Amino acid sequence: MKSKVNEIQISYREKISTLKSEPINSSQDAARLLYEHWDKNTIGLHETFKILLLNNSNKVKGVFPLSTGGLTGTVVDVRILFAIVLKTLSVGILLAHNHPSYKTRPSEADLTLTKKIKKAAQLFDVRLLDHLIITPNGDYYSFADNGDL
Repeated sequence: MKSKVNEIQISYREKISTLKSEPINSSQDAARLLYEHWDKNTIGLHETFKILLLNNSNKVKGVFPLSTGGLTGTVVDVRILFAIVLKTLSVGILLAHNHPSYKTRPSEADLTLTKKIKKAAQLFDVRLLDHLIITPNGDYYSFADNGDL
């Protein structure tokens, strides 16, 4: 008797084509792209955590919405995050989540999670380029630019 194994199916393209995208060269490039593709009806309502998946030339392979939470937080399962990264053969990632409060400063939980993901990325030889906090008006905070990465 064969046992059925659950398959993880990933749909990670969000109106972005690798061939048409410009390389991500700065936090400003990434923030602009993410804000442009964020649902403006929900960016001020609840937190969403996304992964920007990159190829070796820092071109965007896709954006995957990993989790959606409440007004002040969302749960990120690092195992699922890396299942997506590995299944899509991404060599670089950029993390992003929104703050409906319009505050760009990272919380202690944001800093702790970023360190945990960075450590895991190193084990898989995946480059963690940045973690951005995006606000409903398009302002952003870059962990890399502020020395928090």
